[in-house]
Amino acid sequence: MCFFLLIGRTLDHSMRHRAGEAARNLLAIRAIAATKIAPDGQRYSVPVESLVPGDRVFVAAGMRVPGDGKIIEGRSDIDLSLLTGESLPLPAQVGMDVFAGTLNQTGPLIIEIMAAGEDTVLADMARLMECAEQGRAGFVRLADRIARFYAPLVHLLAAGSFIGWMLAGADWYQSLMISVAVLIITCPCALGLAVPVVQVVASGMLLRLGVLVKSPDGLERLAGIDLVVFDKTGTLSHGHAALIGPLSAKGDDRFAAALARQSQHPLSKALFAAWGAQHPDVLLPRPDDVHEEPGCGLSARFGDDLWRLGSRDWVQGISRQPDHDPNDGPADDAIETAPGGPVLWCARAGGMARPFAFHDRLRPDAAAVVAGLKAASIKVHLLSGDQPAAVAAMAARLGIDHYKAAAKPADKIAILADLAASGHKVLMVGDGLNDAPALRAAHVSMSPASAADITQTAADFIFQSDSLLPLLHALHIARRARAHVIENFAMALGYNLLAVPLAVAGYVTPLIAALAMSSSSLIVTLNALRLRLSKTSPGRDAR
Repeated sequence: MCFFLLIGRTLDHSMRHRAGEAARNLLAIRAIAATKIAPDGQRYSVPVESLVPGDRVFVAAGMRVPGDGKIIEGRSDIDLSLLTGESLPLPAQVGMDVFAGTLNQTGPLIIEIMAAGEDTVLADMARLMECAEQGRAGFVRLADRIARFYAPLVHLLAAGSFIGWMLAGADWYQSLMISVAVLIITCPCALGLAVPVVQVVASGMLLRLGVLVKSPDGLERLAGIDLVVFDKTGTLSHGHAALIGPLSAKGDDRFAAALARQSQHPLSKALFAAWGAQHPDVLLPRPDDVHEEPGCGLSARFGDDLWRLGSRDWVQGISRQPDHDPNDGPADDAIETAPGGPVLWCARAGGMARPFAFHDRLRPDAAAVVAGLKAASIKVHLLSGDQPAAVAAMAARLGIDHYKAAAKPADKIAILADLAASGHKVLMVGDGLNDAPALRAAHVSMSPASAADITQTAADFIFQSDSLLPLLHALHIARRARAHVIENFAMALGYNLLAVPLAVAGYVTPLIAALAMSSSSLIVTLNALRLRLSKTSPGRDAR
């Protein structure tokens, strides 16, 4: 009994240690040094710990922002995936707020520090992860309560049997044999095996299905969920932009593709990839005088013509603006938000601006999984740091009625706390750095293998495939495992209720007690192995 209790305690301690390790890994993302600008204009490197509100710092392209602050000079693109989970960078200009740990991608910036060190949003996320870990191991707590009373109770029962039989007139040898039989037959091996064997069998089944079980009590908690909260980008979707619609091989689209080939922006890369997929044999013109304007886009010349590829306002600065007739279809502004995704613009000086709309491709079975969860009477929510239009569009595509956009890490934890206070047991599925605190705060959590390392550390389960179907498989197997655990407990309890009175009454010898004890352990183990015979399809049991 002590052996199995120590195993439970070790696994529980390991789970708590991983929460702290994930928080420390998150803090490792922050910048180590900052380039501080002195009042006389001199620049020198200082540790980020020495920064105070009011300091001005220089952040070169490719460097992480050292503290929370406001841009006072420069333009660039900022990767905010740490906070929003979205892979697309946002244009950054004077007056925009930036946060510690986010990545400056394209242009130099001068930032006035508003918060540094332990006062930054990044430090708040690390604290949220540490505080969100809860003592959730129900079977470990149950074993602790049993251990507190079991050993004294068994020894008192054996001593009472010895004394009772001596008072009844039996000799000391017979009384001793009866008390020994009581000690042997009450061995808690069956109770100790009731949970671990089932967890080992279930974990092996999930591993063959591409699901890694990281938390020792994850299966127990997964079996009880009644609500699933999905992140959007990288979880329900692939997290990579895909072009909507075809490209013309003979029109101006080839100039846009030629410009896109010169850029590392995710939308430009998606545009060029679409061109390569649709027109692999068509040669692209070669641009001259290519120039990247941070936060705006690319400009280049093809012969005597100036072309731009980038944001709408910047591109339309050189294009001709038509008078729009409502009967001609949607205006350009409508195109900007209609797909619920980003739009890249391209134009030749004096020509018409051409929009290229993108969307985030759903995982192949995302809609089927959402429908399967609903069929199993499990509610589904969508919680994302993306813009409201994009989140609303994806919720509509998947039939999700409850969704929240522009949610920061603290907002996600607050929403999960409200759901828990309402009596829900929530499975959180996410992949971004901004999801790590929410994954740790949820009743149980899951992330794809493509997630950030810190996010995988925080999750209880990791699924390997491009499909979301392993989520339904994991839910089905967890519920079947819970049923087998309950059966094992019932058999172990029934064994003790039948065998202990017989031993106390003197009908069991130590040899028979040993055989009975071994048989109970074998029965519990075989019942756990019976889990392998159950089908992996969610079907009726998931419902």
